[in-house]
Amino acid sequence: MTPAELGLPHREPFIFVDRITEVLPGASALGCKTFSGEEAFFAGHFPGNPIVPGVILTEALAQVAGIAGMTESSTGGFLLSAIRSMKFPRAVRPGELILLEAKMTTDFGALVGFEVAATVDGETVASGQVVLSRT
Repeated sequence: MTPAELGLPHREPFIFVDRITEVLPGASALGCKTFSGEEAFFAGHFPGNPIVPGVILTEALAQVAGIAGMTESSTGGFLLSAIRSMKFPRAVRPGELILLEAKMTTDFGALVGFEVAATVDGETVASGQVVLSRT
């Protein structure tokens, strides 16, 4: 399914998830993204050596976490409130299929924590924890 079909409010040019492949409402979600290389940020990051920015990978993971956090009784969405930690063990290039995973770890009412990870060909390219706030 598309993220919009699942209630994610983001739209171009700030949607960084192509599709959601699995979702367990209120618990976890899996999605994917492939950047074409035509996105405007590649012009400056880095010319002649394009790399997906870590902040964009983090936002993609937060978007998948937002979908994971939704339940049938959800009335609002989520905002990214904190990045507890993120690591980027290797660069991601245009054309690579990025698998995005988010698992809810804590729920404190207004704040929800997630373990997140992105992989390319089974290799971790980003991992960490994000906190979303319910709107």
